[in-house]
Amino acid sequence: MAVTRLQRKNRKNIARAKARNKAISRLIALPPMKKVDVEAIKKEFAAKKGQQS
Repeated sequence: MAVTRLQRKNRKNIARAKARNKAISRLIALPPMKKVDVEAIKKEFAAKKGQQS
């Protein structure tokens, strides 16, 4: 009985490792944000803040 559980645990651990590696690969594959206009974003937040209060 113990052997079966260890084999199942091994398969589960391998599956978790594969899922973790796939998640990391997916995040790395995303292109980075480039040429973000910080000043425009600040103005947008300021406008939203002005509307709320």
